[in-house]
Amino acid sequence: MKKIILLAGLVLPFLLVAERGVGQTSNSGVNNSINNSLNKAGSSLNGLFKKKKKDVKDTTQNNHVNSAVPSATAATATAATATQGPQAVLTSYQNYDFVPGNNVLFEDEFTDDQSGEFPTHWDLKKGQAILNMQGTDKAFFVTDGNYAVLQPLMKNNSYLTQNFSIEYDLYANGGYAPIIDIEDANRGGHLWIQVGKASASWSGYIASTDKTTDFAGNLPADIANDNFANKWHHIGITYKNDQMKVYVDKYRVLLVPHCNGLSPAYVIVQGAGDQSKPIIFKNFKIADGAQMYMTGQKFTDAKIVTHGINFDIDKATIKPESMGTINMIVRVMKDNPDIKFEVDGHTDNTGTSPHNLTLSQQRADAVVAQFVVMGVDASRLTSKGFGDTKPISDNATLEGKANNRRVEFIKL
Repeated sequence: MKKIILLAGLVLPFLLVAERGVGQTSNSGVNNSINNSLNKAGSSLNGLFKKKKKDVKDTTQNNHVNSAVPSATAATATAATATQGPQAVLTSYQNYDFVPGNNVLFEDEFTDDQSGEFPTHWDLKKGQAILNMQGTDKAFFVTDGNYAVLQPLMKNNSYLTQNFSIEYDLYANGGYAPIIDIEDANRGGHLWIQVGKASASWSGYIASTDKTTDFAGNLPADIANDNFANKWHHIGITYKNDQMKVYVDKYRVLLVPHCNGLSPAYVIVQGAGDQSKPIIFKNFKIADGAQMYMTGQKFTDAKIVTHGINFDIDKATIKPESMGTINMIVRVMKDNPDIKFEVDGHTDNTGTSPHNLTLSQQRADAVVAQFVVMGVDASRLTSKGFGDTKPISDNATLEGKANNRRVEFIKL
């Protein structure tokens, strides 16, 4: 049965609408398009719905990608440590198959932004929002607006392709949840995705056919309703060739096999927040080239470059959402028993070079150890930490730093 919150999340969104880089500016074309959409939507939908706030909760988990890796000689010892508390969590993600895109277009962890200010890499089109502290974490608080409209600042009008991923962490504070609004390249349609305390909802609309399609998937009991409250949850969305999947924590909760032939262009975040129960989210990431599992085939590539193995900030603790990428590589190794990999870890240039080298080595050991725990023979793995010595993008930009933080698996 469709909920009022789903209808509000599907139609009202039509009202459209770490490391801080430099040189990232707003694109006037995107801004003008959003403003036009707001004006048109306001006149066409006025009176259809009374403004009603959503009975949907918030969720999140940190999503830091300072990926790095070194040598397998310490794998056995490190594996013993990994089998303690954190390992139990990672083991519970053994069926997780979310793999993010391999080219980061936008990532914001608010590392250099100040609490109490509006984040540097976002624009506000409607409502009110501010950076604030949720416990020890800096997060985006949407405090006013029904609906508030937020936009990542991007250099291009249209930056999405037919193959992308979106990730963010959501805090369930008893309030409302953000709506992820994916706009059509021809301004003729959109997709809306919202994760709440009981379900994940989806709606797709194409103007040329005047057709709206709705889907919803219930959350598993162990993360739904009361189990959803007062926690961070990690949300993952993949879109590939008109198919969409939505993940909450370790579960895939929604599959949409056909998204009405949308031509994705850009992303907007919107929703109903207030001072007492703001929308709270952090670690927002958009990446191009969402990957599929490389199983059931012979692996012939010289290397696999990943941006999906994430760690706690300035630590070598693997985040649970990394397990989609790790599971994929482990399956490649099991499908191809003759393959050996050198696991290379790379960071951006934040911090000192000696520190980055040490951190990348520790993270490499952690990745190799996790592979060993999952049944890969340690003799098939070596590792190296390169720190910030081999950038593949410009460290002067936010997205450049994000692409430099990576784990590479080099075939030996």
